[in-house]
Amino acid sequence: MKQWRSPPPQFRFWQDLALQLLVAYLVFMLPFLMAAVSADRLARERLQADVQAADLSLARAIAQETNITLGTILQAVQTLGKQPAVRDAVQPGMAEAFANFYLARPEASLIYRLDSQGEMRYHYPEGPGSTVGVNFAFRPYFQRARRSELPFLSLGRISPTTQEPVATAVMPLRNHDAFLGLVGVNIRLESLSWTLARIAEGHRLEEGFQVLIVDNGGQIIAHSEPGHLLQSFYLQMPHLVEAVLARQEGSLVYTGPDGVERLYSYVPIPSAGWGVVVSRTTASAFATTQAFHQGVVLGIAAFALLGALFWLTLTYLLLRPLEALARYSRQIGQSLPEKAASFAMVTGLAMRNDQIGHLARTLQRLEQDIRQRLSELHTLLETSAAVVSSLDLPTVLERILAEVERLLGIEKCAILVWDEKEGHFVARASRGLSPSYAARLVVSPDHPGSPTMRAMRTGHPVYITDTERDPSFVHLLPRARAEGYRALVVMPLKTQHAPPAALVAYYPEPHEFTEQELSILSSFANHAAMAIENAALYARSDMRLREQTHRLEALIQSLNEGLILEDLEGRVLYANRRITLVSELAHEDLLGTPVAQVVTRITRRATEPEKAQACLLSLLETHQEGACELSLRLGGHIEHYRVQVFQVTDLQGHFIGRGLIWQDVTADREVDRMKSSLISTVSHELRTPLASIKGYATSLLADDVQWDPETQREFLQHISEETDRLSQLINDLLDLSRIEGGALKVDRKPTDLLALVRRASHLVPDLKPERLIVEAPDDLLPVPVDARRIEVALRNLLENAVKYSLHPEDPITVSIQRQEDRVIVRVIDQGPGIPAEHAPHIFDSFYRAEPRANGSRSGVGLGLAIARGFIEAHGGRIWLEPRAQGTCIAFSLPLEVNDHGPTQ
Repeated sequence: MKQWRSPPPQFRFWQDLALQLLVAYLVFMLPFLMAAVSADRLARERLQADVQAADLSLARAIAQETNITLGTILQAVQTLGKQPAVRDAVQPGMAEAFANFYLARPEASLIYRLDSQGEMRYHYPEGPGSTVGVNFAFRPYFQRARRSELPFLSLGRISPTTQEPVATAVMPLRNHDAFLGLVGVNIRLESLSWTLARIAEGHRLEEGFQVLIVDNGGQIIAHSEPGHLLQSFYLQMPHLVEAVLARQEGSLVYTGPDGVERLYSYVPIPSAGWGVVVSRTTASAFATTQAFHQGVVLGIAAFALLGALFWLTLTYLLLRPLEALARYSRQIGQSLPEKAASFAMVTGLAMRNDQIGHLARTLQRLEQDIRQRLSELHTLLETSAAVVSSLDLPTVLERILAEVERLLGIEKCAILVWDEKEGHFVARASRGLSPSYAARLVVSPDHPGSPTMRAMRTGHPVYITDTERDPSFVHLLPRARAEGYRALVVMPLKTQHAPPAALVAYYPEPHEFTEQELSILSSFANHAAMAIENAALYARSDMRLREQTHRLEALIQSLNEGLILEDLEGRVLYANRRITLVSELAHEDLLGTPVAQVVTRITRRATEPEKAQACLLSLLETHQEGACELSLRLGGHIEHYRVQVFQVTDLQGHFIGRGLIWQDVTADREVDRMKSSLISTVSHELRTPLASIKGYATSLLADDVQWDPETQREFLQHISEETDRLSQLINDLLDLSRIEGGALKVDRKPTDLLALVRRASHLVPDLKPERLIVEAPDDLLPVPVDARRIEVALRNLLENAVKYSLHPEDPITVSIQRQEDRVIVRVIDQGPGIPAEHAPHIFDSFYRAEPRANGSRSGVGLGLAIARGFIEAHGGRIWLEPRAQGTCIAFSLPLEVNDHGPTQ
């Protein structure tokens, strides 16, 4: 028998004793270790916090003292700048004032006055190396003084007069808004450094203690070591300088250019925009912390050493033996090269008198039983593989019966399945039975005492140990004798979606059935049931799949949009009916054709074939998603399409092809056209009368021309007419809005149509009474209509007739006739008529049939649309009647309505 090797199981926590013991040891030891680590961490944090707090406090004190000093200097400079002699640049007065200031402020090295152009007017002390007359307008502090009114401190620099590092306290001088110059006091930076040096002397040299002050340019303007004055501290620590100049305070650890790690504490000086930085080496600052940390590390190492000794002892006495037994248990039933070593180790352990020895002896006994079960399990696994590997039911059932014969040592067996057409059980598969017996093996449901029917009714196996002695088998005994069997067992198959079935095994001699045999037969019966179920479910799912495919095919074929699916090679995998119409190719011709070839064929009928073809082929060749729009000439008209190219992926997101959706957007483009037409037309129709009104009104208001009353009346008449045009356009738009929004109400009242025609004709410009011909019967009765709405419709029709007449004197005829329950009104002109291509659209909103015969100004394209809305609101209809000459527009109105009140 073929052996198979399974990988060793990966034990989880509760299945690994070694891991559990290790966790128990860690649970016992970890609290002590965690307490030590926590104490170490807390002590380090506390000590570091104390050191940082001390340095911050020192920095704050220095910043506060420096802030007071600088504030006093700025206030003194401001007071000095208010003296009249200084403001007016009077040298004797400045000399006295500057001398007094110099004596009062020992930190001042030079006091000076610059005029508004930056030229040095006077400085004190005067001494050699005078810079009076030198222009210092280039200095940044001078440029800042021009824009400032308050005193401030400049950046640190070397004074050209005293040749020493200084920072200048500057007071801008102004007379109202006029800049008069400035008064400046150079502060010796060394005086600030002396204070910092005295503070640093109180610390040990090995601490590396330093104190410095940086100005708002990042320069060191004071240092406990004066040799660092005016060096750029920003280049060394830009982040710290940016923080302190942003008026932030804090601490950080940073390794300087010399490779020494230092603790820096920084505090801003508000009055000057400067900052104080206190630093020391971390080795000296955190020395106590490092000592405590070393002690904790030594303690942890001692605990770890004791734990290792305990673990080695436990491993030798317990864990290794248990691991050997576990390894041996995993190898039971397998033929492995290393099994011999495991067996020898377990044999040695079995000689022990403790629990380990008892466990080893028990495993040796279990191995013998497991070997017997493995043979049965291997057969069942092969049967399972046969069931799931094929949907050919006869082949699978034949394989199951063959394994039953081999495992149980029998020669005859069969599987009986209910035949719904015949109404009884028949042998679907058999082995060892004679062909004549298998053909006659039929079990009727009303057969008395049949073992098969008893098993099917109870759902439990039925067996007969001896057919010659069992009284319930008397009527079937001749059949058993003829076939040569003395015992049988029937195992019902548990099926849900397939017809009932049973497994029958025959024995040539009387046989006592054991629980193990019945269990094996039950397993084979389950496999047979599974095979029958799989075949039934496959047949059912295949039928459903075909139905769903048919529905999906019908749905996609019925779509108004075209759909093309291409495979990985760029060929048409599927195309619906819309694509066959657009491409004029049969469905069979489309399949397998390169998509690029189909696209090229379709785009030949585009209004811009080269542009459309380039857009689509670019998306196809670059394997990108996107969309193209094109217009196609189909059936004598133009249709607009939006072609969307998309990628097709499977459930795992893998690319399996692409698709093209051809969406008909003709209606959307028509809506866009109407919107554009509305905007352009209404804008034009509003602009024209407004321009005329503006022109006439401007002429009337002109002061240099005196118009006589007749000319004024003519201008006002034109203004009135153009105003009426604007009012009419707005009314038309409102009427169209009510019509399209369904908010139009009509109030029907009996109305004389003849009078209504006459009244409407008076409202039409350029329609003289002699041009209008009205034809109506003498007995015409009043018609129930909304007179105002029908008057607007008649006026619009008459205006169109006038506009489209070839000559100003051509007659316009209005014909009124009664037909049954309706009255028909026709408006006829003698114009050129309406071309056939415009006829279907003349009643659409904003549609205009150009050009006009008489060159009259175009309208908005609302007249016929409003007329149609009003007439249809009355329950009537409007249409265009063909004529050889001219145009005839007719409409009908009902003579009777149920309610003469207002309707919508």
